[in-house]
Amino acid sequence: MMFYLSKIVWLLLQPLSLAFFLCLSGALLALLNFRKTGVFLSLAATFLLFVTLYTTTGSVALQVLEDHVRKPDADPAELSCIIVLGGALENHVTTSRGGIELNQAADRFVETLRLAQKYPQSKILISGGDGSISGAYEGEANASERLFSSFGIGSERLVKENTSRNTFESTLNTAVLLKEQNLSGCLLITSAFHMPRSLGLFRHAGLTVTPWPVDYRTTGIERLGFDFTQPSLNAQQAATAAREWIGLVGYYLSGRTGSLLPS
Repeated sequence: MMFYLSKIVWLLLQPLSLAFFLCLSGALLALLNFRKTGVFLSLAATFLLFVTLYTTTGSVALQVLEDHVRKPDADPAELSCIIVLGGALENHVTTSRGGIELNQAADRFVETLRLAQKYPQSKILISGGDGSISGAYEGEANASERLFSSFGIGSERLVKENTSRNTFESTLNTAVLLKEQNLSGCLLITSAFHMPRSLGLFRHAGLTVTPWPVDYRTTGIERLGFDFTQPSLNAQQAATAAREWIGLVGYYLSGRTGSLLPS
């Protein structure tokens, strides 16, 4: 139930959707002679659209998350286990076309491949199934085996968690597999903006991992201001930031993490 509720909440609260529903509500209220309330909601939608499309608010909010957990300065002296969280494959495309179709989060797998080749004794735990509402697509852990095998990483090194639909389920399932496989001292690889939420979940589950953030989306020197040059990118940054911050707050309020932002 919580999984479906989270999907509905995100559908309603992502910036562009929220702006649309505010506009729609404003128009309906105006037609019903609640003109002042309708105008107010329409102005609120306009303001939200302006902030989303023409300011750096999304990038700054995303940068806060990316800078919160620092990546170690050097590779570890030795490594026995790598955990990589799913989210880097286009599941709906690979399900129908096969092959390997990476998205913007491809750095998760690129970095995992680099480390896997540098530490040939390490196990690779790939955590991620089909996160869609329909559940009709190929799980990411299974699909990613094609990627690793094409780079000479044998299936005997892979531990696949292919049933989780979100990061919370991924953490629980990964904890079981780590115990079954007797794995410890693992690196946790995921996008930098996603690392605070992931690390909070892993720590709350009693798992000790070394965070290894990748896939940075901001420059690290973003400042609040206007930006009329790239509205589509600004909207994408705002949506990504909103999703992570909503997830952080939701997981904390529901008791799934012990702190809003893990230290």
